[in-house]
Amino acid sequence: MVVTVGFFDGVHVGHRRVLRTLLETGEPSVVVTFWPHPRIVLQQDARDLFLLNSREEKFRLLKEQGVQEVRCMDFTRTFAAMGAEEFLRQELVSKLGCTRLVLGYDNRMGADGLGSQELAAVCAELGVEIVSVPPCIVDDVYVSSTRIRHELACGDVCLASRMLGYRYGMEGVVVPGNKMGRKLGFPTANIRPTVPNKIVPGQGVYATRITVDGKVYKSMTDIGVKPTMVADGAVGIETNIFDFDEDIYGKDVYLEFVARIRDEKKFNSQQELSEQLRTDMFRSYGCN
Repeated sequence: MVVTVGFFDGVHVGHRRVLRTLLETGEPSVVVTFWPHPRIVLQQDARDLFLLNSREEKFRLLKEQGVQEVRCMDFTRTFAAMGAEEFLRQELVSKLGCTRLVLGYDNRMGADGLGSQELAAVCAELGVEIVSVPPCIVDDVYVSSTRIRHELACGDVCLASRMLGYRYGMEGVVVPGNKMGRKLGFPTANIRPTVPNKIVPGQGVYATRITVDGKVYKSMTDIGVKPTMVADGAVGIETNIFDFDEDIYGKDVYLEFVARIRDEKKFNSQQELSEQLRTDMFRSYGCN
């Protein structure tokens, strides 16, 4: 049995290289992952941790790569206290019959945090061959879930998507708003993310695509506080859907981020904002 182990947040291009290596063996294989994220259980900056995928989305992405079997272990404090050798012996060798272990270049395992060289020595004692997969580099940057989260927080959805291997997106539900966009000639759908701890790109205006009732529409999205229209507003997500005029309150949607158009800014008047939105719309059409 060939096994790979990891949290696989994002199932990005680096993860996909690991999965390809796993599947190319042609032997029975399994992906072992965890939930929730270790930092949430261990309370290491848990409040600041926002993920790239929900649990269901991660499983779907793994399956799309051709993975036949995914085993998800509950990450608890008891589990977190397990050393690498005990985990390998008890969970992978005894329970799964692991004979080959495929790991990413930066994978660390167990409460003792063993790296590749240390794991190789332990695996040799257990009769397990270890295969270390080299890193993926995109735009001279080493790909990692942490780096992708950083790029999204900075608003660089294009680089984040290249690292992921697909456009970053999120599920949400359309909720009532204050209808200020309609006054400007650009009605918007106010979107509340369905998954609370899924990362939202940094504030700004984005070219986006939105799926409503199974149909994809070009759109542009503002993430921010609407400083021209509201004083001390809360951060929200508002999407203007092109060539669309339907009541979709309460409907589930999926929003994909194509490119960042500009920073959010305060304009001198609503007229000036309306003119800028018209420019944003044309730019968004070009990106889509």
